Parts: sequence; C-alpha cells; structure tokens
Amino acid sequence: MLPSEIQERPVDLHLHSTCSDGLSSPTTLVTMARNVGLHAIALCDHDSVAGIDEAVAAGAEYGVEVLSGIELSSMWNSFQDIHLLGYGIDHHSVRLQEELILFRSFRLERNRRILDRINERLRRNRRGVLDFHEIQGGTGDTVGRPHLARALVAKGYARSVEDAFQRYLIPCNIPKRFFPLDQAIRLVHDSGGIAVMAHPLLSTSDLAHWEKLLDEYTAMGLDGIEIFTPNASVTETDFFLRQARRRGMVVTGGSDFHGMPAESPLQGNSFGSFTVPGWCLDGVRKALGERSTS
Repeated sequence: MLPSEIQERPVDLHLHSTCSDGLSSPTTLVTMARNVGLHAIALCDHDSVAGIDEAVAAGAEYGVEVLSGIELSSMWNSFQDIHLLGYGIDHHSVRLQEELILFRSFRLERNRRILDRINERLRRNRRGVLDFHEIQGGTGDTVGRPHLARALVAKGYARSVEDAFQRYLIPCNIPKRFFPLDQAIRLVHDSGGIAVMAHPLLSTSDLAHWEKLLDEYTAMGLDGIEIFTPNASVTETDFFLRQARRRGMVVTGGSDFHGMPAESPLQGNSFGSFTVPGWCLDGVRKALGERSTS
C-alpha cells in the first residue's frame, strides 16, 4: 500500500466508544476523527449499536461520514471468540435489537458472576470489595471485563489494566456466550448489512489454514476481510489481500481503537496513527448497494 493511497481520503473503519469498552464517547470519536483529518469512520462497538445515532449526528455536524457498524462475538467449531464486523446495518432493526438485548443480558450476568469471584478473592486477602452498580454507573451501554479491570486499578488492587487481567480477570473468568458464526452472518445480512471478518490473525496466524477457513466462511455468506490492521505484517496483509481478491470479497481495515493506555491488552493506543485508504470505504458502499438491490 503506497503512502499516497493512505493519505487520499483516509478512513478508519473500526472504532469503539463508551457504548462498549472504549474510553471515548461517540461524539468525541467524531471530533477526534475531524481533528486528524479522517474522511470517514465506522463505529463498531462490541455487540451494541447504542452509539450510532449519536455518532451519525456528530458526523453531520463536523463533516465526518459515519458508517453504522457492530462487532459481534462469534464462534465456529474449535475457534472461539471470532469477531465479525457488520457494516451498513439498520441499527433500528427489531430483530437485531432483540438479539442484542438477549446477548447483553447474558453478558451482564456473566460479569456480575466474574465480579463475585473477584470479590471473594479480595475478601480472602482482607481487601474491600468492588460494587457492581458503582462500576455500571460509569459505563454506557454495557459492562465488560475492561471496566472491571479499570475499577481494580482505581482501587489500587492492580498496577495496570494488564496486571488486573493477570491477577483477577483471567483467574476469575467465566466463559462467554458467542453467536455461532453462520447465525451472526445471517443476523448482519437480515439487518441490511455486510459481514466482514475482523482482525483474522487473532483467530489463527496459520495462513495456510486460512485458505480453507475462507472457503468455509464464504460459503456461509461472509462478505469481506479486515485486512489492514496495526498488527499485520506486509506478508500477512498481502496474503489476505490476494485471498480476498481471488474470492471477490470486500477489503476493509481499521485501528480497532479503544482509547486504552499502552499497558492494556486492547489495541489502538494513538488515535489517527493508523488509517486505511478511502477505497476500502468505496468497496463497502458498493457491496451494500449490491445487497440492497439483490
């Protein structure tokens, strides 16, 4: 990818806000995007569309195009926690809203149980416990493990978010609920969007295995791959680009910005330090147009 390609209408098609586990509000993300010269962004909160209306309104005010998006937690066979991006979805879709309500209810109860385990450990160490409602009051649409980690850091029980994960979150973990990948793809399609595999290398770095996986996933209806990511090497990016073009798939990219400090296990430490070329957005628009007329 040539520098001129990045500089021409740069976009970031993978951002997170306070409506999931990010630190910036949807409006703040839009103003940050304007300040660093981004042409467009996509808000892709985890299993939530609560911030899209706010982001779209801010985009109209500040001259930044905002594409509706979501990042669904899914699984398939032995692969746990596959992340599927849905672009151009109707975020007011009744079915989508119903599915997300059920998903968030499960996640809320899961994180209550994780906090119960953490508090049990804190009591054994003669430390004060954390209050779930207090943590929830400082979040937007959801409570996730990063919120629990930050609360542990604020109490002085961990040196950093990463330390909180190692000391408490991982040992006290309770398995997540995932959408089966084929169901997640159908949910995105039924909501009028296109389905894109997020940061594929986090599922497996075995490129030879990915050829077989992409054959399987495209048969389910997968529309594209998030190829341009901060952690992908030139070799890996070229591999996925060739695989996408061979299959006629959409190519996207983004920073996966959460606004977390450097010690966090999450990506995206410096806003605007990683962008992708505008033609990625053109490809998404084209695919959405074809889906709407099919």
